[in-house]
Amino acid sequence: MNPLVSIIIPVYNSEKYLALSISSALNQTYANIEIIVIDDGSTDNSLTVAKAFENEEVKVFHQENKGAAAARNKGMMEAGGEYIQYLDADDLISSNKIYDQMILLRKKPGYICTCPTVYFIDGKDFSNKKPEDHWVKEGSDDPVDFLIKLYGGEHIGLGYGGMVTVHSWLCPRAVLDKAGSWNEELSVDDDGEYFCRVVLASGGILHEPEALSYYRKFTTNNSLSTLKNDKTYLSLLKSTELKAKNLLASTNRFDAKIALSRLFWDNTFTLYPRYKELAIAAEEKARELDPLYYFQPFKVGFKSVLSKLLGWKTVRTLQFLNTKITAAN
Repeated sequence: MNPLVSIIIPVYNSEKYLALSISSALNQTYANIEIIVIDDGSTDNSLTVAKAFENEEVKVFHQENKGAAAARNKGMMEAGGEYIQYLDADDLISSNKIYDQMILLRKKPGYICTCPTVYFIDGKDFSNKKPEDHWVKEGSDDPVDFLIKLYGGEHIGLGYGGMVTVHSWLCPRAVLDKAGSWNEELSVDDDGEYFCRVVLASGGILHEPEALSYYRKFTTNNSLSTLKNDKTYLSLLKSTELKAKNLLASTNRFDAKIALSRLFWDNTFTLYPRYKELAIAAEEKARELDPLYYFQPFKVGFKSVLSKLLGWKTVRTLQFLNTKITAAN
């Protein structure tokens, strides 16, 4: 008997995309699945769309709006599978994804498995679009080394860094239980913080090249990850702090500090100058981890020349002021 796989779909105001997402889950060639849809207080017709699919295989739950992390935690509570597939309501997975990844996972207990991701713009045809080449295809028997490469990017080695999407993963429930629940205090990069713990709780990372996840990108600010407010910026820094805490608790490798310093510098750039206190806190952590690194975010062009003369913070401030003036007009 093949183990049950639970596909958890958190939903908030995704009526336009939800039917396609659920359909991609239902169309899996791996037969033993259940689909857990958690409507997180949607104010559109998302719950109605989900209810139209409800049967023994598709279970629909509703809760007041608490955020994606809370919805996924609710999904985990309701899920009965030995393996867990997360799937956001505006994304898709190929029909062979779970079947092919399960072949690998059943040979390697305690491992987790990822796959290539096809990135596409909302409204554009993606039927012939190919996934981006990614170093993650190497897999790893060393979870710490995997995270160092992911966080450190080109500071660790050519081609490293990038993004691993939530729904590219397929994971044993036992590994996720060991990692702990989603952090409901985080609104942005909650997935990055969560999968940091999941990777560290695993025996290693597998990669199935024939499986695919599809990630919808938006040109307008209508997704949670693009909404900019105080909670967003606080969550961004808090997530990085938790990644650092968990990774450094697992290793004393110096390149881990280099990788984490890069993340804090990225936070510094994002936070400055709108949230100077948070930016200063991020910069202090970056310098503490790697005191010798010279941060230069503007690599080419006029901004690069100007930043060498005036400093990157001055250029960043001018960018910020220009954005405010443009928005006001």
